[in-house]
Amino acid sequence: MLRQVKTENGWVRGIEAADPRITAFKGIPFAAPPTGRNRWRAPQPCGNWAGVRDASRFAPISMQWIPGLGDDIYCREWHVDPEIPMGEDCLYLNVWTNAKNAKDKLPVLVWFFGGGLQCGYPAEMEFDGERIARRGIVVVTVNYRVGALGFLTHPQISREQPEAPANFGNLDQQAGLRWVKRNIAAFGGDPGRVTIAGQSAGGGSVMSQLACKANRGLFSGAVVMSAMIFDPYMRREVGRPERLKDAEKKGEDFFSFLGIRTLEEARAMDAVHLQRSYEKYMESHIPFFTVQDDLFCTGDPIAMYCRGDCVDVKMMAGSTGDEFPNAMDAADEEGLKKKAERVFGDKAAEFLAQPESRKYVPELGYAPVSGIECTVKGVLAEAAKTGRKGYCYRFDPDIPGWDHPGTFHSSDLWFWFETLAKCWRPFTGKHYDLARQMCDYFCNFIRTGDPNGQDLNGTDLPRWECWTDETPCFMQFRTEGAVPVREPLSPFRQLIADRIMERMNSL
Repeated sequence: MLRQVKTENGWVRGIEAADPRITAFKGIPFAAPPTGRNRWRAPQPCGNWAGVRDASRFAPISMQWIPGLGDDIYCREWHVDPEIPMGEDCLYLNVWTNAKNAKDKLPVLVWFFGGGLQCGYPAEMEFDGERIARRGIVVVTVNYRVGALGFLTHPQISREQPEAPANFGNLDQQAGLRWVKRNIAAFGGDPGRVTIAGQSAGGGSVMSQLACKANRGLFSGAVVMSAMIFDPYMRREVGRPERLKDAEKKGEDFFSFLGIRTLEEARAMDAVHLQRSYEKYMESHIPFFTVQDDLFCTGDPIAMYCRGDCVDVKMMAGSTGDEFPNAMDAADEEGLKKKAERVFGDKAAEFLAQPESRKYVPELGYAPVSGIECTVKGVLAEAAKTGRKGYCYRFDPDIPGWDHPGTFHSSDLWFWFETLAKCWRPFTGKHYDLARQMCDYFCNFIRTGDPNGQDLNGTDLPRWECWTDETPCFMQFRTEGAVPVREPLSPFRQLIADRIMERMNSL
């Protein structure tokens, strides 16, 4: 077992996982602390250290809301510890490996956490990499700056550092990928066989990294979970980058909110005070996200992937069954007609002719549909036209618990990482069987770019075909297990998908 490894900056000593055949290296620095003059700068090179650095505990999480103080589902699920160490010095990553020596050349997973680019951290208990590492995968989870410290834009920043004026959290992720390229072989990993993956904003970050052509050669596969969030009935979509010049105005507004005028004053502020002020600011303002700076981000990442203007990779993508349903908010038949004309133009009549358009859900409105599902299937079908393979899934099991949550956004994470035993929910054997299958598919994809292969129990997994217009197949993860479903989109959903792709192609 590899317990001690030499990185480019010095030696690190890991700790045996619950399974002692696996070593976990936690809190390895991959960049200099983003503090002082490094606040709101691209990550700077990490300094060297003498001796052997202890890598047995997670490093502090990036500045964000204090976890575990609320009573929402995520505070019940995994944001449970209000005393978890937090700080601005946060650019660290973690590695799990079962390699016996540095020559093993195992495939590598690099994971980006979600949280709307405002919160989240690799130390979340569902992201324990041990079960994936047991399957012969080197797992790397990368921390990055979030919120105002990760995504603030301001005219003074743009003037003083035009080479990197924005998207500092995304640049942290990129720095982590470059660290993997240079160092992962020492942990028994293959730098030529790297898959990047993430869920929610982590999946959106995967798309952002795909769209950055400077990343060519850093990875060959991508898994995008619950991240293609596109509302077919609205003009604005979550995750579409705002132009830098427009975003800079928010930075000026935030400085006014803080009672300061200059970048120097902002860099001198205490990080905790800055974060708590940002939390108050968000009560009445839009948060900071990835912006189009025409350097790291040159356009809408999903649109760029559709037209092949991106790093060329194989993809797995999907959603949970119950997350983020979209619907028209019309109150009656006349309102539905007017809304359809506004959204679909000359295709409004075609939309209204579909029986599904008349479906009404009181808490939503007319024509509820999963915009994520339609987007994923449209994007994968478009990519297939240029020979890029893509595998589609939908997560649909029952999720137990007194709160009867359904397949809520992020509920699948326990399954992909096969970490159900850490959850408070009363999962039973069937859930553990499904998690084993899902983790097997995930690891097969990381290993070969194809999710198909054997279950850990030695049987063949149900065959998972690519999603294309000719073979409309997706894997449905049900309570009783993985079930391949081969069916095209209904005419209603196809119209929705076409509408999404038309708008995508116009970007």
